[in-house]
Amino acid sequence: MTTVPEDLLRDLAPQVLGALVRRHGRFDACEDAVQEALLAAAQQWPHEGVPDNPRAWLLTVATRRLTDQWRSESARRRREAASASGSEPTSPGPGGDQPGDRDDTLLLLFLCCHPDLPPPSQLALTLRAVGGLTTAEIARAFMVPEPTVAQRISRAKRSVAGGFAMPDGDEWGRRLGVVLHVLYLVFNEGYTATSGDDLHRPELAIEAVRLTRAVRRSLPDDGEVAGLLALMLLTDARRAARTGPGGTLVPLAEQDRSRWDAAQITEGVALITGSLAHTPMGPYQLQAAIAAVHAEAESDAATDWPQIAALYDLLGRIAPNPMVTLNHAVAVAKVDGPLAGLDMLAPLDADPRVARGHRLHAVRAHLLESAGDHRAARAAYREAARRTSSMPEKRYLETRANGLG
Repeated sequence: MTTVPEDLLRDLAPQVLGALVRRHGRFDACEDAVQEALLAAAQQWPHEGVPDNPRAWLLTVATRRLTDQWRSESARRRREAASASGSEPTSPGPGGDQPGDRDDTLLLLFLCCHPDLPPPSQLALTLRAVGGLTTAEIARAFMVPEPTVAQRISRAKRSVAGGFAMPDGDEWGRRLGVVLHVLYLVFNEGYTATSGDDLHRPELAIEAVRLTRAVRRSLPDDGEVAGLLALMLLTDARRAARTGPGGTLVPLAEQDRSRWDAAQITEGVALITGSLAHTPMGPYQLQAAIAAVHAEAESDAATDWPQIAALYDLLGRIAPNPMVTLNHAVAVAKVDGPLAGLDMLAPLDADPRVARGHRLHAVRAHLLESAGDHRAARAAYREAARRTSSMPEKRYLETRANGLG
């Protein structure tokens, strides 16, 4: 009996779904057909063996399912189904660029990340249609009730049902930007969960890396795609060292760097080095460059903090963001002292994007502690702990506060 690699079906599913939706535009019907084809593969391949072209096999079976569904419809539907069925042979000939060989993963990502959809719907639809996660898995990942996720996915499918087309001109950049941002959000939630008992949700981070690799296969010369993948790899390389016994949070400065993933660091550094040498610089590339400086340092003390501060300054100029300012303040504090960093935080008190969260208070607490103002630092740590929904972060912040008396 042949073992069917789960990763193979996971990689092929969005390609087949993308091809069907591109041709027929009926998202729900196409998704049902793909699920039936995957079920057929799981039942038949262990006994019959994996086909030479498994993607074409799945596409043929899914197309036949659609043909069966639409047999009683109008002549137009019958012609479309017959045409699609005839263009996807089960066993394509050798050496040909068969229609069944086309990878529509990028097309599907562009559909799921349509800028007219609200961000929660973009995330849910991407993880469901492209990532292969179930509605229950998505609900658990983002701590949202399952019916809420189901409604988001259903509304999103209806919204994009007839809009499966690649953008032209300036619209291309806007749509690609949405795709990368959604993947960035998925990765961040996996790397540092916004709520719950665990610091990480590895399945989300791994899925974000997998999908970003798929985008890079389609757009190998895009610098920001390479930058985002490098950023994910260099950041995720630290995952094993970020928690101690019992899941306690270990800050970057205290991590055992021998536990960082050397292979991911090597790949990430090579990606960002090549990208910066051959493409215009963008925000993801700058963030990856910062991550590379951290990754190549033997310790926190040996880190090139002036270079990191300069990179954050440049990042703040081309992509202003309060989170960039927070990280920039930490780097400036390393170079010019904690008071200089604290001065940079003051304007953020009026920025609602961070003023209501916990990170501004956590960074301020850290800099106040470094400056020797333990009373103010203790109060800031406790305020940050009160505001976070992540239990590992809450425990860490409370421990820091208690350690100051």
